[in-house]
Amino acid sequence: MRDRKRLESLIANDDELVKRTGDIKAYFELAADSDELLPELEHEIKSLATFAEELEAKTMLSGETDPLNAIVTVHPGAGGTESQDWAEMLLRMYLRWAEQQGFKTEMNDYQDGEEAGIKSATFTILGEYAFGQLAGESGVHRLVRISPFDSAKRRHTSFASVYVSPEIDDSIEVNIRTEDLRVDTYRSGGKGGQHVNTTDSAVRITHLPTNIVVQCQNERSQHKNREKAMKMLRSRLYEYELEKKKAVSKKLEDSKLEINFGSQIRSYVLQPYRMAKDHRTKVEVGDVDKVLDGYLEPFIRGYLLAKRRGTAVAAGDEKDDLDE
Repeated sequence: MRDRKRLESLIANDDELVKRTGDIKAYFELAADSDELLPELEHEIKSLATFAEELEAKTMLSGETDPLNAIVTVHPGAGGTESQDWAEMLLRMYLRWAEQQGFKTEMNDYQDGEEAGIKSATFTILGEYAFGQLAGESGVHRLVRISPFDSAKRRHTSFASVYVSPEIDDSIEVNIRTEDLRVDTYRSGGKGGQHVNTTDSAVRITHLPTNIVVQCQNERSQHKNREKAMKMLRSRLYEYELEKKKAVSKKLEDSKLEINFGSQIRSYVLQPYRMAKDHRTKVEVGDVDKVLDGYLEPFIRGYLLAKRRGTAVAAGDEKDDLDE
């Protein structure tokens, strides 16, 4: 059903592209006779450009975990109330982004700050390619503003970390191919007399791709021993796949960044000028209020493009004008 939904979405996007390009062609023909249609034509072109950029970003989401749901964790850095308030602002930003994308969210953990903001929050974004789109948000986010908690109205710099991980699906389908198995039969061992099995009823099964070996000789029937051995093999392969998924999660966990100056990925400056800037991709948005209200598309697309081209710089390598 998931694959079907993805394929139907691809077909719908293709149909939408054909429809919009056809509409623009018709507008061009009509605008040749009347300048009144030029504003509508301009609007349609901008709309198509935005739609094409969104589709381009989706074509870059080809990683194994990209289609999965995203688990987002937000932690304030040092700075007490200032950073805790900033962490809550980031939490709202991602929740608003998810709402605008039509995704559902589930709050897993939420701890209030002592005076304002949050001490930590973890939530899940449920939607197609949620992780792939937000994977580039992991890192330290910096806020520069006039503090609402400072009676002297001084400028403060606050930090908060964001960590995004994929929600690994536990429903593992154990598909065992006959050509991947080597089945050996042998005579069961046991006590003498009537308990001695005089036929090759014991079964040993080797799964060649993983080299997992199971065997069963408890039953007198080779058929029953084989059936039990196959159940054991399915269980072993299930555990094997779980360990592989845990290894993926651990690798992502180990990639967490410390909350400090050296690993900041983006700055949100409200004073003395207003701008949100990604230090890895150089993407800048002047309307920082719009960004804090969930407008993350330029940063997501910029990160995916830079990742594909190999042009993204390491977090913290670049400084903005305020630092200089």
